[in-house]
Amino acid sequence: MIHELPLERRTLHGHFSPDLPPVLTVDSGDSVVFRSLNAGWRWEPDGEFLADRDRTLDEGHALNGPIEVRGARAGHTLVVRIDEVRPGGWGVTFGDGMPYGWTIRDGQATDERGVTVALAPFLGVIGMPPPEPGVHSTAPPRRWGGNIDCKLLVAGTHLYLPIPLDGALLSAGDGHAAQGDGEVSGTAIECPLERAQLTLELRDGPELRMPIARIAGAWVAFGFDKDLDVAAELATETMLELMKREHGVDRGYALALASVVVDLHVTQLVNGVKGVHAVLRDDALRR
Repeated sequence: MIHELPLERRTLHGHFSPDLPPVLTVDSGDSVVFRSLNAGWRWEPDGEFLADRDRTLDEGHALNGPIEVRGARAGHTLVVRIDEVRPGGWGVTFGDGMPYGWTIRDGQATDERGVTVALAPFLGVIGMPPPEPGVHSTAPPRRWGGNIDCKLLVAGTHLYLPIPLDGALLSAGDGHAAQGDGEVSGTAIECPLERAQLTLELRDGPELRMPIARIAGAWVAFGFDKDLDVAAELATETMLELMKREHGVDRGYALALASVVVDLHVTQLVNGVKGVHAVLRDDALRR
């Protein structure tokens, strides 16, 4: 079944919390379609969608949700299939505090100085709240997902997230029309989304140290920490666990193979908690 989540005050929030009531309840295998504001709560470039929002409580990204999944249990896995991400007609990137506007059309974005880049749209934030009560920032990525900001999570991707609490309470938003690894200015091409569609499926496993993703022709494993070295270690360990499951090898041999064929990328450096993703291409290992 496909559910439509309307863009309205009731369905928007700018923080994570297990205390937020769900605005929609779906079954495993259902899809959710929604429009999304850009990270700065704008549908149009010249004004915020909700000028009267509580800027203390909802100071973070404009997120859609939370979405409850019937039967979701803490410790299980939520598979988020990213079916569609369609950007709106404009975007903005900041550099040293200065905004630079983009016009988006026909698969590309052109900035105010005439520079054109190809689009690769994705949702910067897909995740669930930490299980601890209270208000949690949308800025850092966590084991449960959130502000992952990985440019590989385009339409067609499957993102695997460990579920922190019963019901899951997934939220998503933060449209990016294009972004480089690192997101070095702190912003991508931040844009509203005309349409996004996610399909949510429950799995009993695998037990995940950190999120993983299945992209075209490869597996991706994530690591998040304030220390970039620790984030890299977490991404590597998550990839080794994945290789043990997928290829039936022990950890020592997986580590040796990973040193030969796994690539580590800096996902982003700018969200307080840094991100690293490890990539293993399907054609990298042959028997």
